[in-house]
Amino acid sequence: MTRILVIDDEPQIRKFMRISLSANGYDVIEAETAADGIAAARGQSPDLLILDLGLPDLDGQEVISAVRESSDVPIIVLSVRAEELDKVEALDRGANDYVVKPFGIAELMARVRAVVRQRGAKEAADAVIEAGGVRIDLTRRVVIRGGEEQRLSKKEWELLEVFARSPDRLLTHRDLLLKVWGPAHVDNTAYLRVYVNQLRQKLEADPSQPTLIVNEPGIGYRLKM
Repeated sequence: MTRILVIDDEPQIRKFMRISLSANGYDVIEAETAADGIAAARGQSPDLLILDLGLPDLDGQEVISAVRESSDVPIIVLSVRAEELDKVEALDRGANDYVVKPFGIAELMARVRAVVRQRGAKEAADAVIEAGGVRIDLTRRVVIRGGEEQRLSKKEWELLEVFARSPDRLLTHRDLLLKVWGPAHVDNTAYLRVYVNQLRQKLEADPSQPTLIVNEPGIGYRLKM
């Protein structure tokens, strides 16, 4: 059974989450402080972490960083903070998704299912990924579209590989630049835009209306499964 750790200082929210998640077949662990949450993340091996940013002992953004020091467990942020800067910071620190309170439980459950699927894909990172009519073989480093192998440059492959290892996950500009070009180029979004466009030309049915590598304005891109 998928185990979900909920870190929130509001008892009513934790109760609501426990009831909703349990009704959908998930095992729920609860923590009301950042310290307890970090300890549970490290000691109880959850499959997913749902985190509120407004904790009494430590800001939730710091919790993301602390968890990421030792774990790649998926993290969904729940927060009343709706500013783009807060969302970008959380994603840059390693969160997988960001949901603004108040939220609909049906939407949250859909996001939970999506992240759990991503977790499975990440654990099978050597598997063949298929998305939008494109077949990506991460082991053989081969990309097939329409039955034909697509020739990619070294950087194009590196960028596509980052997307393929995190399917459906929103990856920020900074995260992509850091992984493909390194820390000296994290502000060079022009690099990223050029290579994303090159990949779209080779992989999209209609590069002007992309459905495979989609843009989240001001934040980043995701590979749609």
